Amino acid sequence: MKKTLLVIGITAAFATFSSVASANEGMWMPKQLPEISKQLQAAGLKMDPKRLANLTELPMGAMVSLGFCSGSFVSPQGLIVTNYHCGEESIGYNSTPERNLLEKGFLARQFAEEVPMAPGTRITITTEMIDVTKRIISPEVAALQGLERTRAIEKNRKNLIAECEKEGTHRCKVTAFYSGLEFYLIKGIELRDVRLVYAPPIGVGAFGGETDNWAWPRQTGDFSFLRAYVGKDGKPADFSKDNVPYTPKHYLPLAKEGVKEGDFIMSMGVPGSTQRFRMPAEVEYNFNQSVPLLNRYLGDSIAIVEREGKKSEDIKLKYSGELAGMSNGYKNQINMLASYRQGDLLQRKQKYHEELKTWVNADPARKAEFAQNIDAVEALVLQRNQLFERNFWQSRAVPNLVSVASTLYRFQVEQAKPNAERKVGFQDRDASRIKNMVEGIERTYDTGVDKTLLLHQLKQYVALDAARRNPVVDQAMGLKSGMTDAELSALLDKLYADSKLGDQAERAGWLKKTAADFKASNDSFIKLAVALYDDMIKREEAMETIGGKIQQMYSSYMKANLAFMKSKGQAVYPDANSTLRLTFGKVTGRVPGVDGSNWTTFTTLRGIAAKATGTGEFNAPKAQLDAIKARQFGAYGDARLDSVPVNFLGTLDITGGASGSPILNAKGELVGLTFDGTLDTIISDWSFDTKATRSIQVDLRYMLWQMRHIDKADNLLKEMKAW
Repeated sequence: MKKTLLVIGITAAFATFSSVASANEGMWMPKQLPEISKQLQAAGLKMDPKRLANLTELPMGAMVSLGFCSGSFVSPQGLIVTNYHCGEESIGYNSTPERNLLEKGFLARQFAEEVPMAPGTRITITTEMIDVTKRIISPEVAALQGLERTRAIEKNRKNLIAECEKEGTHRCKVTAFYSGLEFYLIKGIELRDVRLVYAPPIGVGAFGGETDNWAWPRQTGDFSFLRAYVGKDGKPADFSKDNVPYTPKHYLPLAKEGVKEGDFIMSMGVPGSTQRFRMPAEVEYNFNQSVPLLNRYLGDSIAIVEREGKKSEDIKLKYSGELAGMSNGYKNQINMLASYRQGDLLQRKQKYHEELKTWVNADPARKAEFAQNIDAVEALVLQRNQLFERNFWQSRAVPNLVSVASTLYRFQVEQAKPNAERKVGFQDRDASRIKNMVEGIERTYDTGVDKTLLLHQLKQYVALDAARRNPVVDQAMGLKSGMTDAELSALLDKLYADSKLGDQAERAGWLKKTAADFKASNDSFIKLAVALYDDMIKREEAMETIGGKIQQMYSSYMKANLAFMKSKGQAVYPDANSTLRLTFGKVTGRVPGVDGSNWTTFTTLRGIAAKATGTGEFNAPKAQLDAIKARQFGAYGDARLDSVPVNFLGTLDITGGASGSPILNAKGELVGLTFDGTLDTIISDWSFDTKATRSIQVDLRYMLWQMRHIDKADNLLKEMKAW
């Protein structure tokens, strides 16, 4: 379920709206759970729903966010369980051709053997979600429009965050819900020292690879373990050998019995984004313009990285995490587009939109409040979409390290302002993030691969008509229409040769330079970053101007939506926006499945043996295959299945970012982890299908079987009090 940063960046342009709830549908905010207590109890919950709403008690108190994935504490010593693919980049980061942790797996048998995750890895524990709408959209802000409105909202956000972080014990953010109709201050504890503890070989953690991705039946052991550390004083700290394991207030107990057909299950995590209340114009643009553009870029990039990876084991390891993310996103978007073209999503959105407008216009008061804003926002989103496409190509026309240089330069430019007036992302609180970004490049970047990717992108960029290109980028880069491949290649050879930013020490040195140093530099990448800076700010302001107008109009549109659905007696939950949510459903298969056959609820070890080829995506470890052949099920076999269950289907409402979310039974005990959905229901990000949607989970029994019988992770089993 992992989305690449590019995918997240693109979908963020269409982010945060709401959806109407039906059976098994809904990524519910914790505060909403008491409101749906009857639904939860009728579905099979055996604990007080009010407990679920308490962020500082079990089970919510055990939840963590990795930023791009979810996880949970499973021991009093800061041990965290999440998906394998959520840690894959860090596994690759710690690998070398001589010590390939991806291929062999990794197990630390004592604290001293645990290794740091990739720089920038963070664990966040949400402790409070506070409604701050009135402080963000104050009467003064409500009177503003466009750029002034955007900047006023940003100012209020920064003030709230500074106030929240004043004591230095919490990390805070302000997040919009219902498309800017509501805002919440999300208060949490951020732990900066995170280490890899255990990951099975990739032949277990990613068994089936892209062939089985988003497919059923599935036999993937998508799990890994991390550990959070703090300073000896118990406070968050950067990595140090003197740090000690974090002691969480709560951690999940492991269920002593596995799930079976029809059991109640629930999942808690931080799902990334859904778009279930999009206007028809946005739906049409996304699937006819944005997704095809993204797919072309991802498909080409995947082919290049795969080809370059065959040249060197080091390159293959460096790009393993990024390649997995791109491949996952590409398959997701390709199949979402296919589902869209085969279905009637746009027609249903158009029908609903007309029903909403009819309802609004049927009452003079509603018409006066909402009608004009609904018409206005439709025109504004089209303007935003045009800017987005242009910005997409411009960002593809410069080397990755120029983007890094731009970040470093802007950080220094912003230093001239008081901290409170600096742009979000470039305040004092962001310094460690920028430092981690620079450090993390070393094991995820190769000059040859970067240059090859950029050459391919520039060929497409110079082929665009002048109206779709940026003259500032053209002049700074020396780009012209009709340039040959040889001319572009020669241009890049000189550009890369005249920069030293490919060297880690050189990059680190620029963290300490001033804005004047950047302007005086002869480094080609630094010069480009400086030359493009003013245009970057200009384009940013154009997006913020439209963004301010859209926020004002879209919040009104969403207010109309909420009122319309309330009039029909339907509850409404916010679209996913990377904040803590709960979804619930049951363990069940599907009849028929997408291929016409019946989808049984569980897969077993038999499926691993049947698919194993000894190479590529189906390279199950020999020790595992030997144990399967010998029927060494131990305490984890299920008599009903005559094997150990590996993966199971459920009706949970999930999306990207929910990866690694713990699956809990009716008593709040851990029974597995969410890691994927099925191809035909990817479109549920836009329109939930109650009957068809299925989530895919890795069964706790398989995780424990692999750890005990194959990898001998007895130290971790003891720590978790595993059965």
